[in-house]
Amino acid sequence: MNDTLTNETPGNGTLANGTLANGTAGDPAPRNDAVDQILGQWARVRPDVDCSAMGVAGRISRASRLLEKGIKEYFAGHDLEPWEFDVLATLRRANSDHRLCMSDLATAAMVSSAALTNRVDRLVARGLVHREVAPSNRRMVLITLTDKGQAVVDTLLEGHVANEERMLSGLTGEDRERLSGLLCKLLTSLGDVGSR
Repeated sequence: MNDTLTNETPGNGTLANGTLANGTAGDPAPRNDAVDQILGQWARVRPDVDCSAMGVAGRISRASRLLEKGIKEYFAGHDLEPWEFDVLATLRRANSDHRLCMSDLATAAMVSSAALTNRVDRLVARGLVHREVAPSNRRMVLITLTDKGQAVVDTLLEGHVANEERMLSGLTGEDRERLSGLLCKLLTSLGDVGSR
């Protein structure tokens, strides 16, 4: 979805088809976010196309970018990239050894093996993880969290959670529970399921 918006926005949030920009008819408190503006523009120029799916996907995409920005700013203040914390945190919570093979770590991090190799190289150079060949299988590479890496995760975890709490402060506990359930349903439908 294009983030570039014009200054032409519906004055009262009403679209060409008579519904409000948030997709409801007669809602007394219409939303008025950037996506509503985009939907209003499409309703004017292409009233024959139902763009309601764009409203859902666009909001998820924009929320993701804004949340990622806030997370990146938090970790930048601690000389860390979000992906570095993700890898370290994945190892921290994985098992009692804080160790995973490269393929499992790549799956958890949702990156290619090549991308993960580069990331692990950087973490090894910083002394945050250790890499070794599995004794029982020379083709398997194991990545283990070092004591230094564990200290980084444990030190930053509470601040990271507090930062996310701050960014979600516009939602009530009930809002979060409902949103979390809907997002879980969406992710499952898209094939993003946990391992058994």
